Amino acid sequence: MKDCCDGKGGYDLIVVGAASAAVIAAENPAEAGRRVALVGHGTIGGTCVNVGCVPSKAMIRAAEAVHGGTAAARFPGVGPCAHALDWGALVRGTGDLVAGMRRRKYSDLLPQYEGIDYVEEGPARLVEGGVQVGGRVLCADRVILATGSRPQMPDIAGIEAIDPLDSTALLSLPERPRSLIFLGGGYIGVELAQMAARLGVEVTLVARSRLLPRAEPEAAEALAQALRAEGIRLETGLSYRRVEARAGGVALTFARDGREVTLSAERLVATTGRVANSEGLGLADLGIETGPDGAIRVGPDMATTRAGIYAAGDVTDRDRFVYMAAYGAKVAVSNALGLGEMSYDNTAMPWVVFTDPQVAGVGLTEAQARDAGFEVKTSLLALDNVPRAQAARDMRGLIKLVADAKSDRLLGGVIVAPEGADSIQTLAMALKAAMTAKALGETIFPYLTTVEGLKLAAQTFERDVATLSCCAG
Repeated sequence: MKDCCDGKGGYDLIVVGAASAAVIAAENPAEAGRRVALVGHGTIGGTCVNVGCVPSKAMIRAAEAVHGGTAAARFPGVGPCAHALDWGALVRGTGDLVAGMRRRKYSDLLPQYEGIDYVEEGPARLVEGGVQVGGRVLCADRVILATGSRPQMPDIAGIEAIDPLDSTALLSLPERPRSLIFLGGGYIGVELAQMAARLGVEVTLVARSRLLPRAEPEAAEALAQALRAEGIRLETGLSYRRVEARAGGVALTFARDGREVTLSAERLVATTGRVANSEGLGLADLGIETGPDGAIRVGPDMATTRAGIYAAGDVTDRDRFVYMAAYGAKVAVSNALGLGEMSYDNTAMPWVVFTDPQVAGVGLTEAQARDAGFEVKTSLLALDNVPRAQAARDMRGLIKLVADAKSDRLLGGVIVAPEGADSIQTLAMALKAAMTAKALGETIFPYLTTVEGLKLAAQTFERDVATLSCCAG
């Protein structure tokens, strides 16, 4: 360790950040008896707790409850119920939930770790031998950067003049807007668009490509059909032209097939991706490489291009999910401090889009598998072949599996179903165990569950499961 101008001597590790990846990166070495400085670069709790996962999923759940009357109407003899909505109360209640989780999961936990010095003095910057923060320098031979990401505004003429909303601002609006135009068909856009529509907002979703461009096209189309059925207007496969203020709102003009179209709404919400919080950290001065969106380039060990400097979470060029941020932090800590060699592996990483129906996947898509050189075979099972869906009177969705045609080993899959999020982990475990499609099709599953659809989808590689009786095979 080096002697430092903060008068406390050096640290074994300095972690820069305030969210899941940063806190885990500090907790693990502290438990191992190492001295750690956690520099709270940003609001403690980060995106997930404060403005992302927690508030969005809380409001999505509230929207599901409001929408429940429509679901009930699918059952004979059951009619829809009227639901009153106080948007302001919902936003305030969500804020209380966020504050409580931030306190319980972050603020109240840090004092329990004797080896962590939490520094809240302001933005951090890397310098030779450590980190400069609040007018002083903290010293360590190893630093982990975990400063997260933020919403990115699209480059559209006029957008800076109309006060666009991002996902954070939408979730904190004090009053319900009459109408919204969402820009972007990724997972954030489709989740929040459906939420807003179910809470009584007139919604149009506009995207340059199709919905969920990284998912299987069959899954994207199934979700598009579900959103249209709820009255959401979808405009895809286009190019943005301009945005301008109009009386009582905004107007977006886009072009498609050589023709310009203009749409109007009270507000515009940009959900077109996120950008890494890497500016101001002094990365270039130390030779740390970043990508076009500012994401820090890291290797499988989460090391940057500067010896001794590691990174984890949304600020890197790796997967931007909170659970992968936590996982990446563990990889970074283990390698940085020599606690054991670890390598970042997302082969069996499940992901979920919290729409209704939910979209969940793991592994390679068909296109990715072909690009990787596999001889691919696929199975596609409509949800009306799954007894659970038939009993629930909700057959929106499908299951698609991708396998290696030579070895029969499963390579990936996607589930579009109301309970897809709780089913995908079974497929993730199958991929982790290098299971074949035949083995999955022979596995015992409980009857009248959505996850049973995985067995049926695996059997679909070889036979028409519509000809089977219940519980057969």
